[in-house]
Amino acid sequence: MVLIYHVAVSLDNFIADQGMLDGNINKSLFLFDGDHVPDFLTDIQQYDSVLMGGKTYEFGFQFGAKPGEPGYKGLKHYIFSNSMHFESNDEVELVKGDALEFIENLKQQGSGKIWLCGGGELAGSLLKNKLIDQLVLKVNPIIVGDGIPLFGNVKSDLKLELVDMKQYSNGVIKPTYNIIYD
Repeated sequence: MVLIYHVAVSLDNFIADQGMLDGNINKSLFLFDGDHVPDFLTDIQQYDSVLMGGKTYEFGFQFGAKPGEPGYKGLKHYIFSNSMHFESNDEVELVKGDALEFIENLKQQGSGKIWLCGGGELAGSLLKNKLIDQLVLKVNPIIVGDGIPLFGNVKSDLKLELVDMKQYSNGVIKPTYNIIYD
């Protein structure tokens, strides 16, 4: 299976700003409206499953989601958290322990696409272990200065191959890169 990190990001490489971290979506600089949104909703239909860190999953609680409920209908959810507590079900599986081993095994199970929705720390550890195959970045025309970095605290040298680029009227650009690991 192919693992794709498909995420909104600021120009200075943050996936969440202070407004999001404070739980006040209305203070976020990220663009939640515009012609990139219908494309995003279409794009996520290509995925078979979605991976999220616990904080990313909890972000949906601001919009009425409850623990154990899927954030995206029709996708198998894998939530990685050692501190959350809810019963796994057919749609949402809570994964505790070694996320890397679990994801390595998941990638070996047939064909299809896995969406890494978020979790900078999770993304960083996956990148460090060469488990992310592609980046799809919804680059917002904002600089936030602080927040959750794209790859958490992981610093990595990467070669990328641009395979697609789309520009939207509100200033969002969406480059798609294949990651080339040495």
